[in-house]
Amino acid sequence: MLWRIVQAHGGELPSAVLVIFANTGKEMPQTLDFVRDCGERWGVPIMWVEYADHDEVAQRWRITSYADASRAGEPFAALIRRKKMLPNVVARFCTADLKIRAMHRMLKATLGWDEWTEAVGLRADEMHRVASIKASNEGKRDVVCPLATAGITKRDVAAFWERQNFDLQLPNINGRTPHGNCDLCFLKPIATVRAIMRDLPGSADWWVEQEKAAGARWRANWPPYAQIAANVEASADLFAEEGRATECFCNGDG
Repeated sequence: MLWRIVQAHGGELPSAVLVIFANTGKEMPQTLDFVRDCGERWGVPIMWVEYADHDEVAQRWRITSYADASRAGEPFAALIRRKKMLPNVVARFCTADLKIRAMHRMLKATLGWDEWTEAVGLRADEMHRVASIKASNEGKRDVVCPLATAGITKRDVAAFWERQNFDLQLPNINGRTPHGNCDLCFLKPIATVRAIMRDLPGSADWWVEQEKAAGARWRANWPPYAQIAANVEASADLFAEEGRATECFCNGDG
């Protein structure tokens, strides 16, 4: 989406267009590298924003950078402490507070903007998400989805990146990137969570700590993350073959 916007304006981003990346602190290192690379290789300034805990609601954001971005879940953990609860499939306040509101508060505080149009990179083959985001009244958002409007699908996206000299260095399974977004997000299929735990020993530690601190589970219909991790470790010998964990991502979305 960003590339198409830049090209539509003669190869240079208009001054009134801002590119913002909201970091939760739980993205994979490759995701942070990719955001940096897009900015550097395409000559596009990217603003890095994070949630910051503060008694004043309007100040719950901070500008950061690739070098200074949180990498150990600090913004996410701070939000959980503030809320005194874990987000869940019904109350997904993590996305709202760590991303949407952090960006909105930054725009209002630093630029004095009261309204804007927000472009989101949803595709034509995920119209259910397009409909959902446009129906949201979060901050009375004026949202457009240029890729969906242009009929761009995951096949088109894959073909685009095959032509580039850099890419997101994460496994891509039939157009899906299981390691993307927060590494062990509770919205991912449990098979994906297990497979990532196998791929990345120690990745469950932060998630286990948050469950213990909150005295709750990320998902009521799942075992605690500590138990999931223990089961994965106990069965590690079944997945010792190189690449086997990646194959497990082919399980369904449920």
